[in-house]
Amino acid sequence: MNSWINLNALWKIVVVGLLAGAGLPALFAVGLRLLNPPTPAGEPAADRPTAGPVGYTLAGLCFAVVLAAIGWGISVIVNHS
Repeated sequence: MNSWINLNALWKIVVVGLLAGAGLPALFAVGLRLLNPPTPAGEPAADRPTAGPVGYTLAGLCFAVVLAAIGWGISVIVNHS
């Protein structure tokens, strides 16, 4: 094995990059979708369904996870300088 490639660190960087780079925006999009359920076909826009308490709760949970990840990232940057 090459001594200049640290495979242990490489897979950790890839996993964190995928989670933070694609996972958090996807979770934010899921939260937005929970707040705005789709309108059934053929219905007027004025009769849009509302998210309801379950949708608001799940959307809030998605947004809280995203905010917690942002706060954790800021704290890591500030504490390692």
